[in-house]
Amino acid sequence: MNKRIYLCLAHMSGKEQKYIQEAFDTNWVVPLGPNVNGFEDDLRQFVGQDKEVVALSSGTAAIHLALIACGVQAGDEVICQSFTFCASANPVTYLGAKPVFIDSEPDSWNMDPELLEKAITDRKEKTGRYPKAIIPVYLYGMPARIDEIMSIAAKYNIPVIEDAAEGFGSRFDDQVCGTFGEYGILSFNGNKMITTSGGGALVCPDKAAKDKIMWYATQAREAYPYYQHEAIGFNYRLSNICAGIGRGQMTVINDHLAHHKHIAQLYKEAFQHVAGITYHDNPSARHDSNFWLSTILLDDNMHVRGEENAYAEAVSGAVGGAAGVVHAGGSVHTDCEPNRNVEAMRLALDKEGIESRPLWKPMHKQPVFRNAPAYINGNAEAFFKRGLCLPSGPMVSDEDVQFIINSIIKNII
Repeated sequence: MNKRIYLCLAHMSGKEQKYIQEAFDTNWVVPLGPNVNGFEDDLRQFVGQDKEVVALSSGTAAIHLALIACGVQAGDEVICQSFTFCASANPVTYLGAKPVFIDSEPDSWNMDPELLEKAITDRKEKTGRYPKAIIPVYLYGMPARIDEIMSIAAKYNIPVIEDAAEGFGSRFDDQVCGTFGEYGILSFNGNKMITTSGGGALVCPDKAAKDKIMWYATQAREAYPYYQHEAIGFNYRLSNICAGIGRGQMTVINDHLAHHKHIAQLYKEAFQHVAGITYHDNPSARHDSNFWLSTILLDDNMHVRGEENAYAEAVSGAVGGAAGVVHAGGSVHTDCEPNRNVEAMRLALDKEGIESRPLWKPMHKQPVFRNAPAYINGNAEAFFKRGLCLPSGPMVSDEDVQFIINSIIKNII
């Protein structure tokens, strides 16, 4: 095998060029225009539930604006999922607010509703105030127990901002993820279910909320013949060019969803016969994951070739090359890292030209959030130590999957 197999590489439909060319031909090369409007309409029809959608420069920008719309200010607390990417929690700090981290339940790997309610009541007892918002995540596309989370949020009158950046097209009880809460976050980064090269969107409850978000996203201007600003705004609108890519991608979203689920089924069927490997599948018929990434857990007692050299030297660059500029770690180990067999498997697959990655390191174990309150049951840390993400994107063929499976099996001792 002489090609490299990536986790989730973007795939163009061939229809993107039409919309991009129209943007150039009509000179709409700014953060507004027909493609932006058309893309928002496509997204609104896809998510349904009578929602409105604002196309933005990133999913992170969408979280930032949703927090502002929910009234989050400096000194407030916002409940965040610990087991996820940092983009859920970072915008909380942009506002001078404080994240409160919640560990995972064992089935979906997402926010534990029992710990959520414990945290809400405990924060009220400790601070005299309830948290200002709740941000559950659909990790690797897997729906959370969003019905229970919404019930708890309603009990304490706390708005929910669903981070569906990885869950575009996933469903719970046949309802599209990102449409249960007050706001829903979508991402169209280069590795997501569809891409605009870089971009995101915010699912809003109604037209008034959409208009408010658009106002903030376009520098919060007042209606004068000159620039008048009475609030701090942001340059967060999606460009017409990127939106054109998104319109082309929306023509193949159902194909992408079907492909990811097909790849997941191949992994699931193969690994059910391999002792020591657990494939993370839908925990119930109510869950309908898009399987953005397929993930596995390796048993602690499974041994992998090269285990003794798993942490022999420090990583010097961005693993997979996607993270841009990174700081040199300065040491081989941290206080929370994947088990030696997991790192050995990652290195073995890398030698075969297969990109794999550890699961997200929990936010409550990140040095930058060392002082944040956290309500922990140990699940997120246990998953992180045992898990790997496997290639799952539109460019991954059935033959690629078989090669990946064979490569994993042959490296088990």
